[in-house]
Amino acid sequence: MRAHRSVLRARGDVVAVVAAGGALGSLARFAVAEGLPRSQTGFPWATFLVNVTGCFLLGLLMVLVLEVWPPYRLVRPFLGVGVLGGYTTFSAYALEARDLMASGQVVTALGYVGGSLLAGLLAVAGGVAAMRVAVVRSEDRRTRRPG
Repeated sequence: MRAHRSVLRARGDVVAVVAAGGALGSLARFAVAEGLPRSQTGFPWATFLVNVTGCFLLGLLMVLVLEVWPPYRLVRPFLGVGVLGGYTTFSAYALEARDLMASGQVVTALGYVGGSLLAGLLAVAGGVAAMRVAVVRSEDRRTRRPG
């Protein structure tokens, strides 16, 4: 117990930014779910959307954090673990896939599981590529001098 307290004291700022980011990300996910309500028998578009857009945003963020911005120890915990961790949801994804299977919608369930995985991987790659292009263009604009 004493070891847990010393870790919390030493890393309390990280815990705080993860919690704050998680609250913001969860609110964003709730807003998407409210905007795209799901019927009991339909495809879970809200969860699919938050997970795929979260993957895209994570790709953008990782380029910024690892290649562009100077190191700052609270950025990744706040944005990556907190905001995007609260925004995306593996638990809802798994539960919705199970519910689809249990209701006999096997094709939809398999499409949801496989489609989410494929779309998520493509979204991360797309986010990385898009941010790298944006960074190169930004650097090009800064290095161009009026002639």
